[in-house]
Amino acid sequence: MDVNNKAVSTFVGKASQPATKETLTQKNITKETMSTAEQSIAKVVEDQSNIDNAARLEAMQRSVRRGNLIPPTVSFESRGITLVVGEGDAVSRFAASMLSESCNHSVFLYMDDSSYSLPHDMQPYHASAVRISGFLGAFDVSVTHNMTEQNLAKIAVGTSHFDLIVDLTKSGLHNAELPPLGYYAVGRGVVEEADAIEAVSDTVGTFDKPKYFRLDTDKCAHFSRGIEGCTRCIDACSANALESVKNKITINPYLCQGLGSCSTACPTEAISYALPEAEHTQQFVHQLLGHYSKAGGAFPIILFYAEADEAFVNQHLANLPSNLLPVRLEELASVGIDTWFSAIASGASQVLLLETDTLHPKTRNVLDGELAIASGFLTNLGMPTQCVALFNPNHLTSFSFLSQPATSGSAPISGSKRDRLAAALDALSEGHDLTTRSEVPLGAPFGRIEIDTQDCTLCMGCVAVCPTDALNALGDTPGIAFREQDCVQCGLCEKSCPESVITLSPGFNWDTESRQARNVIHQEAAAECIRCGKPYAPASMVNMLIEKLRSHSHFQDDAIKRLSMCEDCRVRDIVSDLAEHPEKQLKL
Repeated sequence: MDVNNKAVSTFVGKASQPATKETLTQKNITKETMSTAEQSIAKVVEDQSNIDNAARLEAMQRSVRRGNLIPPTVSFESRGITLVVGEGDAVSRFAASMLSESCNHSVFLYMDDSSYSLPHDMQPYHASAVRISGFLGAFDVSVTHNMTEQNLAKIAVGTSHFDLIVDLTKSGLHNAELPPLGYYAVGRGVVEEADAIEAVSDTVGTFDKPKYFRLDTDKCAHFSRGIEGCTRCIDACSANALESVKNKITINPYLCQGLGSCSTACPTEAISYALPEAEHTQQFVHQLLGHYSKAGGAFPIILFYAEADEAFVNQHLANLPSNLLPVRLEELASVGIDTWFSAIASGASQVLLLETDTLHPKTRNVLDGELAIASGFLTNLGMPTQCVALFNPNHLTSFSFLSQPATSGSAPISGSKRDRLAAALDALSEGHDLTTRSEVPLGAPFGRIEIDTQDCTLCMGCVAVCPTDALNALGDTPGIAFREQDCVQCGLCEKSCPESVITLSPGFNWDTESRQARNVIHQEAAAECIRCGKPYAPASMVNMLIEKLRSHSHFQDDAIKRLSMCEDCRVRDIVSDLAEHPEKQLKL
């Protein structure tokens, strides 16, 4: 069935079957063994005497996939108390359909004044406005009646929450593209009615779900010192599991369903996917391509596909090229441009992403953004843009599979997400006569900053808010150093500058040495204290303060000289002045 959430395997199963803790544990174990797609390859080899098929099977069997066998989990408790909400006869028809199942714990809510009867003389409820939040085992449902908002669960069943929701409204009462676990959006066609009935009757007990992510807020470019920067992860989440709370990104592990689009969208790796980690996937692909080449295979094509689409892959595998190597992912968006280019740098002639109707719009937007960046890089490298592309088997006859010579294969790439991408691009650009810089799509996290040094006072506000290692102070000497490799174009430095002298300059620098170097972009002599001679502040800042405060009442006469003193001498001067003129103490 076309289910309403990613973690259906935890609760209603990949084949529309209810799942238990044992099912989930078994899933985590079998993820590390040969997939059914790989088993299908073995059958193809039996049927065909084909070098590429044989090389593909050997590569699959010899490559070891690393992963988390026992990942961290969160638990849900469900008693099966269900709310069925909708309009007109939809609720009544659904109630009648539930007669074959246990509906003793069901509450039926009409969104209009329908007078339809319910089975077993059950009491219907009516409300014109309904607000739903929460997740499996903990749904808050508030209804408005006679201008008063009330907790429906307390009214109907005497508990604070509902465990499950069946939403029969056509537009849906929950605005997430991917509704929470336990929320069955039948009305808008996300779940079939029969599947929802089956799932509701079986979703009773304790259920575990993996935590798919790791979050390091120290690396986050979302907010700093009262300034908002990056919101890519929030915009990317189809489950509405991410939000900004007290100016920090938070991920609700009960709402997160592991699509991975947030980690792919995150430019600083503050959010990383953990099942498995992207670097482990890259290492697996590197092994796979190496074994395929050693076994005599030619022109390898990597096909990344989501685990939920494995049956779809099996269905079309016999019609696909024999040099296509399928690589199963937990979710298609759990890896991004760094993994794609690492595969090409490791010897793939093409990287394909399996496109099916299970892609949610926000997830598709993230992939489209990554593909736009990839297309620009490929163009600069003189490679066909189809080297990295979405692939829909429904358009098999018109799709262009590339049989171009692959690279010789670089060494395994390690390091941060940005370092891995940079290393892959550097490997692919060897021998190419590239311009130093190339354009990137709007919003891409690559580029440098420009500073109007004439008006910069070296206040270091930009350095203070930079979430990466892109901007640094020089130390004892007033100045700013910049490393382009680390700049994610979050805009925090630009927004924080009190003089408005910083502008972002998007682009990718193909000169490895200058991109990775830490260059001084502004430096000046320090102002020296007029009393002790100690360097204490940038001269431009001191001059700016003197100019702005010259007419201030606290800096009249000789007091203005204190701006040209270090902190210690300034205090001594104030104390000495008060001792000589005690009457000034009355003004403090």
